[in-house]
Amino acid sequence: MNTDRGEIGGFRLTGRTWIGELGTWAAAVSADGRPASVLKFDPRMVAHPATREELVAAVVADRRLAQAGLTGLVPVADLIAAQHEVWLLTAEPVSPTLTDLLAETPGAPRPDAGSAAVILAETAQTLLAVHAAGLAHGALHPGTVVIAPSGTALLSERGLADALNGRLPAPERDVTAWASLALGLAATWAADTPRSAELFERAAATASTRGLAAARDVLLAGRDLLPQGFPTRDRLVETLHWWAAREVPTQAGHPVPAVPDEGDIVTLLHVSRNGEGFTGAGNAGTATGGGRADDVVVRFGPGVPLETTAEQIWRAGRHQQETMLPAERLQAVRAPRAAAARRRRTALSAVAVALLVVAALVAWLLRGVSQPLEVAKVDVITPKKTQGCNSTVRIRGVLTTNGEAGEIRYQWRRSDRKAPINQTDTVEAGKTSHEVSLSWTVKGEGSFKGTATLRLLSPLPEGASIEDKATFTYKCS
Repeated sequence: MNTDRGEIGGFRLTGRTWIGELGTWAAAVSADGRPASVLKFDPRMVAHPATREELVAAVVADRRLAQAGLTGLVPVADLIAAQHEVWLLTAEPVSPTLTDLLAETPGAPRPDAGSAAVILAETAQTLLAVHAAGLAHGALHPGTVVIAPSGTALLSERGLADALNGRLPAPERDVTAWASLALGLAATWAADTPRSAELFERAAATASTRGLAAARDVLLAGRDLLPQGFPTRDRLVETLHWWAAREVPTQAGHPVPAVPDEGDIVTLLHVSRNGEGFTGAGNAGTATGGGRADDVVVRFGPGVPLETTAEQIWRAGRHQQETMLPAERLQAVRAPRAAAARRRRTALSAVAVALLVVAALVAWLLRGVSQPLEVAKVDVITPKKTQGCNSTVRIRGVLTTNGEAGEIRYQWRRSDRKAPINQTDTVEAGKTSHEVSLSWTVKGEGSFKGTATLRLLSPLPEGASIEDKATFTYKCS
């Protein structure tokens, strides 16, 4: 049974906690009564000011992605500090996770392969959007895949592990993690449907060789191999209802984190005056994260030098509030209530937008599925004219495709060298041919006949070999 254990940043802790890789998570209720979560970071991870700056930058990037329309991440409500503690407040709960639903809980209904396919498709789509923004998740695993009550898959803790560990974004790590996720679901929720399990394994292999977009397309192209009802999420939602009705604890026995005094709390996030972006500040109080130069976060409380201008303003505001007449206090109370009403109207608008996004996603899942990229043949074209002294010969290679997008890997071989030249290109959708080239420089006197061979490495049908070669003549006397 959950009991109230305090409030932080307007979020009321409900008593259920679990230990994560970054600190202690706790279930909470937001100021408007909606389920939420709070994360108290491990103090050792956030001790250095530079680490806090990286953490702020990661959260700011998430909020900008949300502003741009990305709905696949758990929304962050605030990032706050209290002396040596840093807390993350999320506007949606971060449980249950895929780890919770994969646990063998007696009596729990088990999601099917269709549920797994929905989760894999949605997480792949979210990761593709994150990567397109030059970012990465950095810690994708079943514990950071949150399943919303509607059955939608959301990603939590995006960029936080990289920020805390001083790592640069590495999309390739996300791709590897997604492939592992697909293999794990193939061995669990798809274990009873071998054809579905084989589909997930093929998608995992495709992700490792050709990227997430191709893997997602392989997954959706195999909808005939999935249980009937994909992508309605019925089995997944049934499991969620069972889980919610019992409030299955993620990890029991962990104490609720001690909540600091509200007077010690400061926000590390700040909305710029034009309302278009967010800026973050570290210990120095200067704005970062791409905001305007004059956007500064005001910080005060323990740990901040006394008698700063910010503190004087803060103290003056508190003194003014304490000396208000009753009528003035009433007006001061009404103003926040009016603001809360405006926030509720904004929340309703956000819900409407979210519903439209969900409808668009369903339409996307049901749309005609693009086929994986295929290459039918390659042609090598060399100059017919004899090349003169000290020439650089441009050799063209033309790959004929099925018009789908994807990644190709190919290899050039020159007759004057043993080592091949391996290269990778990205092919755009809508074009049935893709041109590559090789520059070959020949110097000195004499005659020479060079042969260039172009061999396709992938995508390649099993057991097939696709290549072509052509020659040119060089003469210098």
